[in-house]
Amino acid sequence: MAKVRQDAWSHEDDLLLAETVLRHIREGSTQLNAFEEVGDKLNRTSAACGFRWNAEVRQKYDSAIDLAKRQRKEKKRALAKRTGHFQKPIIALSSNLKEATNENTTYQTEETGNEIQVPTINLDMVIQFLRELKKDYHASNQSKVSLEQAQKENNMLKTQVQDLEKQLEQTESEMNSIKEDYQAFIQIMERARKMTVLEDQGTIKAPTFRMDKNGNLEQVAHGSN
Repeated sequence: MAKVRQDAWSHEDDLLLAETVLRHIREGSTQLNAFEEVGDKLNRTSAACGFRWNAEVRQKYDSAIDLAKRQRKEKKRALAKRTGHFQKPIIALSSNLKEATNENTTYQTEETGNEIQVPTINLDMVIQFLRELKKDYHASNQSKVSLEQAQKENNMLKTQVQDLEKQLEQTESEMNSIKEDYQAFIQIMERARKMTVLEDQGTIKAPTFRMDKNGNLEQVAHGSN
């Protein structure tokens, strides 16, 4: 199946790449074999895995790489002692097998028996890296725009909340004022009602009666003669 995966590398992908490369170093294998293995697991090309290792991941594992190389050497020495002879030393480019670089290509030397293999960065690796870099760039820009938009909306919401709080305070103040006016009005109405009742009681006259021709009492209407 063709390896077409081109999405961004996750933390788990980088961790798998680092663990696989370190294991191959300890076992005396090559990084190219490690890139092939990771590529099969992640559905990526070995070139993309190699570029990711050299460009992003390797610098985080310098100490682990040195330890893996020492373990590989100890393993070879132990094997040589068991077989009764020692292999001839390999001519290394430096004591720590540092990377040899120029403007366009990065090389990593690796001890494998009596040979030195130098994996290179080819055009496919560069294209793959640029594609991933472009995706990361667009994703970063989108996140930045989303963050700015969220900040603007947050500021607008804060302003609206402040305006509503001010309106609420003003409404509460008006309600308190209306309540006080209402209570004062009720008191005035109550005093007026009491005064009216008293006035009505003062104007009521006692009924007047007179006897008619038949000797019966009848009430005389006020104001009549």
